[in-house]
Amino acid sequence: MSTASASASASATASAPRSRARRREDTEHRLAHDVDVWVASASADGVPYLVPLSFDWDGEALLAATPADSPTGRNLAATRVARLALGHTRDVTVIDADVEVLDIDALPPRRGDRFAARTGFDPRASATPYRWFRLVPRRVQAWREENELTGRALMRDGHWLA
Repeated sequence: MSTASASASASATASAPRSRARRREDTEHRLAHDVDVWVASASADGVPYLVPLSFDWDGEALLAATPADSPTGRNLAATRVARLALGHTRDVTVIDADVEVLDIDALPPRRGDRFAARTGFDPRASATPYRWFRLVPRRVQAWREENELTGRALMRDGHWLA
């Protein structure tokens, strides 16, 4: 099959674009049920770093933990911003987040227990010094195919658009 034929065939079978409301529902479902998120950060001098981290979503923010002295831990603490990605390239949610840095003993025990139960990992029990990172979305985008690029913005300035 030629490249043009394959492209035309893929376009013919693509789903109709989802409404913004449906994309938000799908995004909130992913936040409630996925366990890992890609976290992109950069050092103060702009060196990028990308890692997967386990997270827990409480309806307002993602809670993640990583060693305080890891590149990601240092970057998040220094810049207080991150870009997150859920899903794969044909069904992606991209989140720009503000970062709150918390000492590992700063959370109420119930919150830490919830994180541990959801992710199967308890950073409070590690010999390595960890920190919590509360990732508060300020911009959220979601799309599947090219036909969903228009209208991909679901949140701006921390406020849902749908």
